[in-house]
Amino acid sequence: MENVLRPLIVVGGSVVLTVVVGYLVDILLRRADERHHETPLWGLLRRCRVPLQLVLCTAILRGSYEQTKIAKDHSAAISRTLTLVLIGSAAWLVVRIAAAIVESSYARYAAMHRDPARVRRVRTQVTLIQRVVTAIVGVVAVAAMLLTFPAMQAAGASLLASAGILGIVAGVAAQSTLGNLFAGLQIAFGDMVRLGDTVVVNGEWGTIDEITLTFLTVRTWDERRITMPVSYFTSKPFENWSRGGVEMTGTVFFHLDHSAPVALMRDRLHDILRDCAAWDGRDWGLAVTDTTPTTIQVRALVTAKDADDIWTVRVTVREQMIRWLTEHHAYALPRVTTGTAEPMPNGHRPRFEQFTPDAPRTGRG
Repeated sequence: MENVLRPLIVVGGSVVLTVVVGYLVDILLRRADERHHETPLWGLLRRCRVPLQLVLCTAILRGSYEQTKIAKDHSAAISRTLTLVLIGSAAWLVVRIAAAIVESSYARYAAMHRDPARVRRVRTQVTLIQRVVTAIVGVVAVAAMLLTFPAMQAAGASLLASAGILGIVAGVAAQSTLGNLFAGLQIAFGDMVRLGDTVVVNGEWGTIDEITLTFLTVRTWDERRITMPVSYFTSKPFENWSRGGVEMTGTVFFHLDHSAPVALMRDRLHDILRDCAAWDGRDWGLAVTDTTPTTIQVRALVTAKDADDIWTVRVTVREQMIRWLTEHHAYALPRVTTGTAEPMPNGHRPRFEQFTPDAPRTGRG
């Protein structure tokens, strides 16, 4: 009977104690969150309940396993398994706590500052910091798990002895990866590009959707995702439309006949912009910027508060201006002028000379 009750008491007591402690901690965090609405940390820490309970349960079982006297022949393997689970759950708990602290800091900063550019910069930095912390904790946890095996402990001395050679080999083999890693840190703290920035890369217009330590994702206007190494943004030029403010100035070009009513077009442009909700009212204009023997180039200049609105303003102006010209001033649209060839004076005809390869060439040249 004792052989049955003792394992049940130890295992059942560990589970019950874990559940009770987790429930009490959750109640305390919930009350703290209700009292301090301005600090989201307490609410975010409630996500740590599951890894906390796993750590407590594993630690209790690891410390009291020998008292259960279960499977004595496999006690070493079970003990090592509990140790591995304890290390993994502890790493999970540390990552959750770090994520809660980072997200709480970002939420408080975003609530205190209204500048979208600064908020996006801090968001990029805290995201990369969270990824770095997660990577470090993961590496340390895996190393700790490997050191629980006697064979790995015996190999530790030889690994340390050859660390110099291995470091050189790893550095050469992972040169591109390390370059992207440092480029990611440079982007995060150099404020070159941030999450939510509007960029033009390789002729593609899009928004920064994700930044990691090694790659960056650009979401294009047609919902495609372009994944690029972060080292690209530290070694090659690109357009960032969100730097220094999100206001945009756009242009619309028209190729028209020389008889186009430019003054009337200028008045019509102003009427179109007044009815366009995307126009921010900062500036507008219309001018002839170039001429050719058959057409003139008319440029309409418009402004908007961001890249999305400037696109709306440009297409609206282009569509309504062409419609207005077609309906009221069709003569202003580009035309190809044709006519009857004029005869040469005095009835002269052009003189042609027959040329053969064997005959000598006459005349100049």
